[in-house]
Amino acid sequence: MMKFKTAIICACLFLASPALAQTNVNLGGINADPSAPVEITADNLSVEQESRTAVFQGNVVLGQGDLRLAANRVQVFYNEASGDIGRLVASGGVTFVTPSEAAEAENAEYNLDQGTLVMSGSVLLTQGATVISADSMRVNLSDGSAQMNGRVKTIFGQGNN
Repeated sequence: MMKFKTAIICACLFLASPALAQTNVNLGGINADPSAPVEITADNLSVEQESRTAVFQGNVVLGQGDLRLAANRVQVFYNEASGDIGRLVASGGVTFVTPSEAAEAENAEYNLDQGTLVMSGSVLLTQGATVISADSMRVNLSDGSAQMNGRVKTIFGQGNN
């Protein structure tokens, strides 16, 4: 009996480990077209031709199709071969919104070349009545799948849809 209790306690401690906590989330409605036009508005813009980057600061709002991203600062990295936007790095209270989901985090990287969105730092995802928090979230925008890692907490809003 004592071995059984010890095994249960060890299993609970193992499953509660923040480094190993993760869950898969299907974001369903998030399907982005990386070739769609990107519109960015901000209080300030600085461009560095040599490094092929641009920095938007202050009340930054980015739109691409149904996707909306807001942050205090967004750095744009242009693809050397095509000259198109390759990736965006957002910081300073990032909010990401689609018609069916909303996510908040300290930082985010939207890679248009790879079709991924990675949010990190106190991530909070809301899907209808369900709320999920984690240390980070990686979304594959081509199929809408996501993985959340690091002390994942989920609150299922039963019957509140």
